[in-house]
Amino acid sequence: MSGDQDPPARTVARFSDLPDPGACEFLAGPGDWPFRGVVLRLDDRLYAYANVCPHKQHPLNAAEDGFFLPGERLLRCASHQALFDPESGLCVAGPCAGQRLVALACGRDGDDVWVRCPDALAAPGTLRFR
Repeated sequence: MSGDQDPPARTVARFSDLPDPGACEFLAGPGDWPFRGVVLRLDDRLYAYANVCPHKQHPLNAAEDGFFLPGERLLRCASHQALFDPESGLCVAGPCAGQRLVALACGRDGDDVWVRCPDALAAPGTLRFR
């Protein structure tokens, strides 16, 4: 992300509602094209990413919170089956192997889970894939 100011922190989930391992999608910002993100809980730690696969810029999930395969600890892109390490965002298998999801700052305030994210994916400098 670029810019002189950090994007705002937004409450996106309740920690007690997130299974471990588990993930939930969130939308931030107004309008028809809000920012789509995903917050993950794994081994009682939180991770957050833009919900955009670096391969074709599709959302990772097809179903509302369908990010993990049952019994698996890797994130999956439902469109092209790319697999991502949830701790680093690194694609470990699939058409974008070696690229990373765009990480977002996240944390907890009591039971509230917050993420720093822009209002829209279309914001200049919002996403960078490596």
